[in-house]
Amino acid sequence: MIIIFFDDKSRETLYPLTFTRPTADLRIGILKISEKWQHHFNAEPAYQTEKYLQKKFPLKNSEQQLFVNGSICPNLDLLNAITQLKDNEILVKEDLFIAAKTNQKTFDFENPVSYHQVKFNGDFTKINFPEDIFKLNDFELRADFDLITKGRVSQKLSATNTVIGNDIFVEEGVEAECCTFNTKYGPIYLGKNAQVWEGSHIRGAFALCNDAQVKMGAKIYGATTIGPNCRVGGEINNAVMWGNSAKGHDGYLGNAVVGEWCNFGADSNNSNLKNNYAEVKLWDYKSERFRKTGLQFCGLIMGDHAKCAINTMFNTGTVVGVGANVFGAGFPRNFIPDFSWGGTQGLEVYALNKMFDTTQKVFERRNKVFDDIEKDILSEIFDQTNKHRRF
Repeated sequence: MIIIFFDDKSRETLYPLTFTRPTADLRIGILKISEKWQHHFNAEPAYQTEKYLQKKFPLKNSEQQLFVNGSICPNLDLLNAITQLKDNEILVKEDLFIAAKTNQKTFDFENPVSYHQVKFNGDFTKINFPEDIFKLNDFELRADFDLITKGRVSQKLSATNTVIGNDIFVEEGVEAECCTFNTKYGPIYLGKNAQVWEGSHIRGAFALCNDAQVKMGAKIYGATTIGPNCRVGGEINNAVMWGNSAKGHDGYLGNAVVGEWCNFGADSNNSNLKNNYAEVKLWDYKSERFRKTGLQFCGLIMGDHAKCAINTMFNTGTVVGVGANVFGAGFPRNFIPDFSWGGTQGLEVYALNKMFDTTQKVFERRNKVFDDIEKDILSEIFDQTNKHRRF
């Protein structure tokens, strides 16, 4: 079976995180949304997304397709309802299209007149805004933990560690010495070949994905997810880092979402609470204004390939766009446009050729290839976001 994940209108409200990926490629909990569905259906993923993303995230077809809204996470009730769908039926909740079963090659979710609608009245996790990822991460992390570990036996940790509670799962190749793991407040998952260096203190719910590292003396609070090949240190609270990113030094990261290929300079910090305890607003690309989040705690949203220099200070509710490079003393503005270069002293355009030079070196360090597909995606995002760089 092939599951085709389609993007609905929430893709635009999830910028800058979805500039570089379909919605189903978002990571929340331990897994990406697409991986959650794959685990349940044992199916191959495909994507109906923006044209400039299709080479990296291809659309594939079979004799019959199952289309799934890429912003929705599965649960048992939802899976049961989808399994019972017949040909040319679509599962809906109010005006939201959840899934469809059809032999058509694509799914027109804005005009699905050829489908018979089946109503779903249950609840599920849907990602509409960037802050939903850290806000709902605890729930999804626990669900993914149960999904991944069911019927399996954990590897053993070294006796030099202290484990409080029993809700921990350790994959093969994990290295950890002289650390504290507290599972009383949520499960802890340590992925294959992950490392937790000496003196680290971790409180669940927490996930350290494959080949990721926690550096010495780190303090990490739930609900936090550190994606594959990331390296982190310092203090982290309720943050989600997706993969191949580094926050390797002291400094605070809290109530945050960090994309791929990002890097934090030493002693960089973000605020997650305003001095007057007021509701936090975040920049919204779709409305081109700051949007109320309803949250008192809301820190940093950082798009792919963004970087910041040592001692960078991010205000409460800051959005950093794709490919931005932030440096300088003081607090930069709460919205740093994509492909910006600078900070409080002013911003200028981060020229694509210079950004590509840096990205090439970053990929080489990870033994990855920065190919034309990646360059074309970033070039398209550069053009789409040009209106925000009127410095």
